[in-house]
Amino acid sequence: MKGFVGDRLRALLRVPVSASPDGSRTDVVAWIDTAFNGGLAIPRKQVVELGLVKESSAEAILADGRSVELETFACFVDWFGNSYETQVAASDGEYPLLGTIFLDGHRLDIHYAAKTVELT
Repeated sequence: MKGFVGDRLRALLRVPVSASPDGSRTDVVAWIDTAFNGGLAIPRKQVVELGLVKESSAEAILADGRSVELETFACFVDWFGNSYETQVAASDGEYPLLGTIFLDGHRLDIHYAAKTVELT
Protein backbone atom coordinates (compact mmCIF):
# COMPACT_ATOMS: atom_id res chain seq x y z
CA MET A 1 0.00 0.00 0.00
CA LYS A 2 1.47 3.31 -1.05
CA GLY A 3 0.85 6.73 0.44
CA PHE A 4 2.55 10.08 0.52
CA VAL A 5 3.99 12.74 2.81
CA GLY A 6 1.84 15.86 2.69
CA ASP A 7 2.87 19.50 2.67
CA ARG A 8 2.68 19.64 6.48
CA LEU A 9 4.97 16.56 6.75
CA ARG A 10 2.15 14.18 7.67
CA ALA A 11 2.45 10.56 6.53
CA LEU A 12 -0.83 9.85 4.73
CA LEU A 13 -2.56 6.76 3.31
CA ARG A 14 -5.76 6.45 1.28
CA VAL A 15 -8.09 4.02 3.06
CA PRO A 16 -11.14 2.79 1.07
CA VAL A 17 -14.23 2.79 3.32
CA SER A 18 -17.98 2.28 2.95
CA ALA A 19 -21.13 2.25 5.07
CA SER A 20 -22.11 -1.21 3.77
CA PRO A 21 -20.33 -4.34 2.58
CA ASP A 22 -21.52 -3.88 -1.01
CA GLY A 23 -21.46 -0.08 -1.08
CA SER A 24 -19.10 1.91 -3.26
CA ARG A 25 -15.87 2.72 -1.51
CA THR A 26 -14.69 6.24 -0.76
CA ASP A 27 -11.02 6.90 -0.14
CA VAL A 28 -10.42 8.57 3.21
CA VAL A 29 -6.98 10.17 3.33
CA ALA A 30 -5.82 9.25 6.83
CA TRP A 31 -2.90 10.59 8.82
CA ILE A 32 -0.82 7.72 10.19
CA ASP A 33 -0.72 8.26 13.95
CA THR A 34 1.68 5.87 15.70
CA ALA A 35 0.63 7.30 19.08
CA PHE A 36 -2.99 6.20 18.44
CA ASN A 37 -3.39 2.56 19.42
CA GLY A 38 -6.90 2.37 17.97
CA GLY A 39 -8.01 1.67 14.43
CA LEU A 40 -9.56 4.54 12.52
CA ALA A 41 -10.92 7.88 13.75
CA ILE A 42 -12.81 10.02 11.26
CA PRO A 43 -13.95 13.62 11.76
CA ARG A 44 -17.67 13.79 12.51
CA LYS A 45 -18.36 15.75 9.28
CA GLN A 46 -16.89 12.92 7.17
CA VAL A 47 -18.80 10.29 9.18
CA VAL A 48 -22.02 12.06 8.15
CA GLU A 49 -20.88 12.43 4.51
CA LEU A 50 -20.07 8.70 4.36
CA GLY A 51 -23.48 7.78 5.82
CA LEU A 52 -22.00 5.59 8.56
CA VAL A 53 -24.46 4.08 11.04
CA LYS A 54 -23.96 4.69 14.76
CA GLU A 55 -23.28 1.55 16.79
CA SER A 56 -22.20 2.56 20.28
CA SER A 57 -19.66 4.65 22.13
CA ALA A 58 -16.26 3.99 23.63
CA GLU A 59 -14.00 5.66 26.15
CA ALA A 60 -10.75 7.04 24.77
CA ILE A 61 -7.75 8.70 26.37
CA LEU A 62 -6.43 11.61 24.31
CA ALA A 63 -2.78 12.57 23.87
CA ASP A 64 -3.16 15.25 26.54
CA GLY A 65 -4.36 12.61 29.05
CA ARG A 66 -8.05 13.60 29.02
CA SER A 67 -10.61 10.81 28.97
CA VAL A 68 -13.48 11.31 26.52
CA GLU A 69 -16.45 9.32 25.26
CA LEU A 70 -16.44 8.86 21.47
CA GLU A 71 -19.34 7.68 19.33
CA THR A 72 -18.50 4.67 17.19
CA PHE A 73 -19.91 3.84 13.76
CA ALA A 74 -20.06 0.70 11.60
CA CYS A 75 -17.67 0.88 8.67
CA PHE A 76 -16.31 -1.46 6.01
CA VAL A 77 -12.63 -1.03 5.22
CA ASP A 78 -10.67 -2.52 2.32
CA TRP A 79 -7.29 -3.50 3.69
CA PHE A 80 -4.64 -5.44 1.77
CA GLY A 81 -7.14 -7.09 -0.56
CA ASN A 82 -9.74 -7.98 2.07
CA SER A 83 -12.85 -6.20 3.26
CA TYR A 84 -13.31 -5.88 7.02
CA GLU A 85 -16.23 -4.70 9.09
CA THR A 86 -14.98 -2.52 11.89
CA GLN A 87 -15.99 0.36 14.10
CA VAL A 88 -14.60 3.82 13.57
CA ALA A 89 -14.62 6.57 16.15
CA ALA A 90 -16.13 9.93 15.29
CA SER A 91 -13.65 12.62 16.27
CA ASP A 92 -13.73 16.36 16.67
CA GLY A 93 -10.35 16.54 14.94
CA GLU A 94 -9.62 17.99 11.53
CA TYR A 95 -8.05 14.88 9.97
CA PRO A 96 -8.87 11.17 9.85
CA LEU A 97 -6.37 9.18 11.91
CA LEU A 98 -5.09 5.69 11.17
CA GLY A 99 -3.90 3.94 14.33
CA THR A 100 -1.58 1.10 15.13
CA ILE A 101 -4.28 -1.60 15.01
CA PHE A 102 -4.10 -1.28 11.22
CA LEU A 103 -0.29 -1.15 11.27
CA ASP A 104 0.15 -4.29 13.37
CA GLY A 105 1.85 -7.05 11.38
CA HIS A 106 3.02 -4.66 8.67
CA ARG A 107 6.14 -2.67 7.89
CA LEU A 108 5.83 1.11 7.61
CA ASP A 109 8.43 3.03 5.62
CA ILE A 110 8.26 6.82 5.47
CA HIS A 111 10.77 8.58 3.20
CA TYR A 112 10.44 12.27 3.96
CA ALA A 113 12.93 13.44 1.31
CA ALA A 114 11.07 11.56 -1.44
CA LYS A 115 7.66 12.29 0.19
CA THR A 116 6.67 8.62 -0.03
CA VAL A 117 4.94 6.23 2.38
CA GLU A 118 4.81 2.48 1.97
CA LEU A 119 3.00 -0.02 4.15
CA THR A 120 3.78 -3.66 3.40
